[in-house]
Amino acid sequence: MSDRYELFLTCPKGLEGLLLEEASALGLEEAREHTSAIRGMADMETAYRLCLWSRLANRVLLVLKRYSVQDAQSLYEGVLEVDWFEHLESSGSLAVEFSGNGSGIDNTHFGALKVKDAIVDKLRLKDGTRPSVDKLNPDLRVHLRLDRGEAILSIDLSGHSLHQRGYRLQQGAAPLKENLAAAVLIRAGWPRIAAEGGALADPMCGVGTFLVEAAMIAADIAPNMTREQWGFSKWLGHVPALWKKVHAEAEERAAAGMAKPPLWIRGYEADPRLIQPARNNIERAGMGDWVKVYQGEVATFEPRPDQNQKGLVICNPPYGERLGDEASLLYLYQNLGERLRQACMGWEAAVFTGAPDLGKRMGIRSHKQYAFWNGALPCKLLLIKVQPEQFVTGERRTPEQREREREQAEADKAPLVPQERQYNKNGNPIKPAPAPVVEQARLSEGGQMFANRLQKNLKQLGKWARKEGVECYRLYDADMPEYSMAVDLYGDWVHVQEYAAPKSIDPEKAKARMFDAIAAIPQALGVDKNKVVIKRRERQSGTKQYQRQATQGQFLEVSEGGVKLLVNLTDYLDTGLFLDHRPLRLRIQKEAAGKRFLNLFCYTATATVHAAKGGARSTTSVDLSKTYLDWARRNLSLNGFSDKNRLEQGDVMAWLAEDRGEYELIFIDPPTFSNSKRMEGIFDVQRDHVQLLDLAMARLAKGGVLYFSNNFRKFELDESLAARYQVEEISASTLDPDFARNAKIHRAWRFSLRG
Repeated sequence: MSDRYELFLTCPKGLEGLLLEEASALGLEEAREHTSAIRGMADMETAYRLCLWSRLANRVLLVLKRYSVQDAQSLYEGVLEVDWFEHLESSGSLAVEFSGNGSGIDNTHFGALKVKDAIVDKLRLKDGTRPSVDKLNPDLRVHLRLDRGEAILSIDLSGHSLHQRGYRLQQGAAPLKENLAAAVLIRAGWPRIAAEGGALADPMCGVGTFLVEAAMIAADIAPNMTREQWGFSKWLGHVPALWKKVHAEAEERAAAGMAKPPLWIRGYEADPRLIQPARNNIERAGMGDWVKVYQGEVATFEPRPDQNQKGLVICNPPYGERLGDEASLLYLYQNLGERLRQACMGWEAAVFTGAPDLGKRMGIRSHKQYAFWNGALPCKLLLIKVQPEQFVTGERRTPEQREREREQAEADKAPLVPQERQYNKNGNPIKPAPAPVVEQARLSEGGQMFANRLQKNLKQLGKWARKEGVECYRLYDADMPEYSMAVDLYGDWVHVQEYAAPKSIDPEKAKARMFDAIAAIPQALGVDKNKVVIKRRERQSGTKQYQRQATQGQFLEVSEGGVKLLVNLTDYLDTGLFLDHRPLRLRIQKEAAGKRFLNLFCYTATATVHAAKGGARSTTSVDLSKTYLDWARRNLSLNGFSDKNRLEQGDVMAWLAEDRGEYELIFIDPPTFSNSKRMEGIFDVQRDHVQLLDLAMARLAKGGVLYFSNNFRKFELDESLAARYQVEEISASTLDPDFARNAKIHRAWRFSLRG
């Protein structure tokens, strides 16, 4: 065995430069960068030191041999030439990792098999004993990298990846690997700040990875000092005396570091389920005296060390990896920016994010940015010095955009018709709602323009809603093409649906406008940011259907026409209440007295509740979804309706074909299409509406009325229906003022039997 070895240190992509600096400081010589790795020369003591002290590496590989490979046989022969008796007992265990391709070897499993065969064949030549394969805890882990015809054969000194420090047995939904967390801390200047006695706070600490890594850096503790099993532990080339020396030095440094007064290191986490796992991780790392974790929201975050002490605020906010999630995280980033300005003046901040556009919305400018990779996700580290000159108020715009937005803003500020004293249906005067105040300094020009439009709509529609006793209504529906979304009010909650931008629109511009608009909503409407729910409505095609959005299970009670209804603003794309059908529901309530009512594709049975309120003799509601029928049952129960209200689960077409009931009032609001696994085939409203209506009209009592509605924009009612039934389109009369701007939201017809 040689006294000097070539070493390869692998690392996450983007950490190569930092790892080069760290490894050179630990004694690696002639070090050079490669993609996701560095290489250099070192003696065995330095190799041990790199294993123990590297905060950034994944693995430390000791190169045994480099050789040229032409095919699988030459790969095998090159491995066979190594004297494996110097490295592994023939009765020991072995694991082989193979990466790369070429030279006729395109399958890594096949490559690993050839390497393993060569090692086994070499070792059993002595007495026939051969090593076994153990992929989890082998005595020797061998790695071969094949790159452009060259094989690099190595022994893995690390064993398990070095990022696995051993303290983090519990983790959250989006964990940050320990070596990446350490790299972010180093880039953020934490070693310097810690040496100066500074503090550290993480307002979104999760299970505490940043906190533990920061504490170990500050206390000069080797990141893998407590590891018991190493890749070199049973390697025959292992030099225990050297290892004991290196480990003893680390123990002495750790003892000296822990004897120092602990730095102020604190974490805050909004999710109460993560508090105990974070504390457990901190205790396992032995940093309980240094690190404390508390439950707290970002909006109320405030570090509280000595007032004269400064330090580093570091965090890894959610990225919004799912489509449409970014917009819903805007307020989180805004809250973070506000707390930095209000509570951390004079501190340094480091925000690690996979959504740099959201980072720009914090309202505070970064002075440096670094590119990283979190797995396959490109990320940015934003470094901020929290000083007044770092504050920003909005995004840049071209002169043409500014002029157009100024013109639009002026138009929206135009005086409305002087308000007359208004009275509700009971004859009581209506007190005008106070106009919300917009913090203009915090909004871009585009955001201010959007805020002006919301306020204008609120003045007009708010007057109508108060007079009519309407609590839930649509305030904005893509009134301005640049801001393509729907904004609905549910009491003091705001439900926002972003429409997917046309393909002709630059996605980055569309995203920027969306952020402008969302930033304006709480200020324009005077609502709490936590009561704004944001979703994205995609264009659906083929058999694609909307899926469940979340599982919060939070229901909000709202009122409409004297009934109480439950809506869920978070878990589904739709809320459980179709606002555009309000006039139809109220019409059903007025006409239901003494009648048998049938509600097909009933959804959450809001129309059924109105029919029951109107005095229906009985109600029958049919839907394929058990979830919606359970919701319907809760709506009926909420209003004290239980008797004579039948809920049926089933395919509507099949159910109608078997039903023999008779009904004086029927309501049908089918989906555009449905391909549920519980039904045979696919329901298509354009193709199947004639059959549906014929089946339903067969159940309509003499003198009865059937209301049919759907929201398929291209729908055309089959002309043959008018020859068999009395048909009247009533679409215009089924839209309230909040949907007057979107007259195509649905079409509706009144059917009755001829004669």
